[in-house]
Amino acid sequence: MALTGSAATFGSSHSFCELVMSTSDSHLVDHSELRLYLASQSPRRAELLQQISVKFDSLVIDVDESCQEGELALDYVDRLARAKAAMGWQQLMATDKPKLPVLGADTVVVLDGLIMGKPKDREHGLAMLRALSGRSHQVMTAVCLYYGFEDVEPLIYSEVSVTDVAFKHLSESELNAYWLTGESIDKAGAYGIQGRAAVFVERIEGSYSSVVGLPLFETEQLLARMEQHLSA
Repeated sequence: MALTGSAATFGSSHSFCELVMSTSDSHLVDHSELRLYLASQSPRRAELLQQISVKFDSLVIDVDESCQEGELALDYVDRLARAKAAMGWQQLMATDKPKLPVLGADTVVVLDGLIMGKPKDREHGLAMLRALSGRSHQVMTAVCLYYGFEDVEPLIYSEVSVTDVAFKHLSESELNAYWLTGESIDKAGAYGIQGRAAVFVERIEGSYSSVVGLPLFETEQLLARMEQHLSA
C-alpha cells in the first residue's frame, strides 16, 4: 500500500495519539507528523490534504449514494461523508493495517433545493450547466473524521461547509466547448471550479477549497478536536 505524500510511513511505531501530543502545543498546528486514511480516490481531495501537510493513504470506498425520500441536501451530504468514513474504518478492522483515523467527504451542488450529482451523459451534463447559468447555487461539502477503539464508542466528528457560487450567463457555445474538455464527467454539478469552469464564476461566498472537494478550515477544526480529545 503506497503512502500518499512524503516522509514517514505507516510502518512507524508512533501511534496517532503520540503524534497528536507532540504537536498539540503549537499555535499553528504542524500536521506533518499526523497520519490518516482518506476514504476517497479523488485526486482533488488528495491534493488539498497534501496542502496542509497531512500524510495519508487512500482507501477504495463504494457506498450507496442514493438520496433517501424527503432527505434534505445538508443531511444527505453529511450522511454520505459519515458512511464513507465508517466503511473505511470497517475495512481497516478486517486487516492488519495500522488503525488510524479515517477521513470521509462528500460534495454536492444544490440549486433551488435540488441535489445535482455527477452527469450521467452529455445531455444530462449540459442540462445541469444550463440550469446553473446566470444563477447562484450552493456547494455543500461534508467532512467526517472517524476513529474507533476496541469495546468503546468510536469518535465521530463531522462538519458541513456551504458555499454560494454565482455563475455568469453561459452561451451554448461555451457549454459545448466546456463539455468537450472532459472536466464535467466526474464532478457534481458537471463542473470543476479548479479547472476551465473557473471563468464561469462571477463570485463565491464561502470556502473555495470546499467547492473543490474538501473544506480545509473545517478539516483543520476536526483534526484539532480529535487531537484535543486524544491528548486530554
